Amino acid sequence: MMADAEEKAAPREVKQQQESSSTGEPPEPPDPQPAASRPEDAEERPSEGGAARCLSLEVPVEVNVGHFRTRKFFVLRPGTLNQAIKDVRALVNDEVDGSVRSIWLMAEVDHWNNEKERLVMITDNSLLIFKYDFIVLRCDQIQRIQLNYVDRICHGAFSFPTPSLLGREGEGVRVFWDRLREPSFTSRWNPFATDFPFITFTHHPVRNVTDTLTALCDIHNFRDQLKDAAQEGHALRPVPGKANGILVLNQPITIEAYVGAMSFLGNQNKLGYSMARGNLGF
Repeated sequence: MMADAEEKAAPREVKQQQESSSTGEPPEPPDPQPAASRPEDAEERPSEGGAARCLSLEVPVEVNVGHFRTRKFFVLRPGTLNQAIKDVRALVNDEVDGSVRSIWLMAEVDHWNNEKERLVMITDNSLLIFKYDFIVLRCDQIQRIQLNYVDRICHGAFSFPTPSLLGREGEGVRVFWDRLREPSFTSRWNPFATDFPFITFTHHPVRNVTDTLTALCDIHNFRDQLKDAAQEGHALRPVPGKANGILVLNQPITIEAYVGAMSFLGNQNKLGYSMARGNLGF
């Protein structure tokens, strides 16, 4: 029985071979995929879409470089600035300082031309300067200046003595609170001295990233609000034996620094800011 079945199947195979040889074309194997899903079609369609995507990603190099540099500041990390503002608000003494009027993000410029990142707060009675570490989210230092002692606010471009090798672009605001006291010679030449009767601010480097940061770093608006708050402080809490009132002067802000290699290196590398430094290499 099995032999008969093989003999019957053999003629069919011979017949199929004869039919294919009579046409002169080899038999086509069955197509496992429909025409719409063939690999050739799948490769052609993405090639057109890929060209469109490449065109849409063309942006100026300056924008990418600027964004890469500014996003290194920890103050720009999501939620960091909000947490910092919340932390410094908790440090306000309501009895001494009164209500909070405004908060600012600025850079302090010391007497050796060193930049230092600062959060600044204007309250009803005080000007508060916070040294805040945006990396570990901690306030390291608070400086409190009573507004009824503020007697002068200067704003203008920075200037240096003629023999100085240093320079600084932009403008700043300097706040004085004791016009009768001058810094000593020792303090002027001590880079770590903090007994100066004035403090100087300038724009923070991230001021142009967003509109919110532009408003938060606006030293002109800061100057106007500080003047109004100080005038109210003089009127409500006059200091005995002190001329009450405040002067607002538009004049160059002089920094009496001459060589300042430390400040040059520090400002170039933004050592006074909380930043992601990255790895050292070539």
